[in-house]
Amino acid sequence: MTLKQLSLIILAATAILWLSWVLVLFEVDPTTGGWAGLLVFYGSLFFSLLGSFFLSVLVYRRLTNKTDLEYKIVSASLRQSFFFALVIIGALFLQSRHFLTWWNIIILVLGIGALEYFFLSFKRATPSSAEPPSPPGGYIPPDF
Repeated sequence: MTLKQLSLIILAATAILWLSWVLVLFEVDPTTGGWAGLLVFYGSLFFSLLGSFFLSVLVYRRLTNKTDLEYKIVSASLRQSFFFALVIIGALFLQSRHFLTWWNIIILVLGIGALEYFFLSFKRATPSSAEPPSPPGGYIPPDF
């Protein structure tokens, strides 16, 4: 799948998700909908934001990083858009429970920032230059 095909699919899905969120917003009563109504509201908003942020971050990364591979751009864009959407949904949920304060937002952003730092610093261990190179494929008998 090319990057253009992925972008078009995500764009179509995001448009459908925004329409579903508007439908939920105007048709579901939060007082009578119960937890299912709130779950559908927050879920549709989360995935709508995820698609929107993904497309915007993908376009930004594509324009600024000409040398990066496409799968790296897509994975970083998806991860960061997930975190952006999670912060917004988390803040809205805290506001609905009357727990939204400035220190809760700072804790939420620092937690997401620490998670992003973990993903950025997590790299596979590469063999150091002090280790001997691995032998070529096939069986090589030992020297006696």
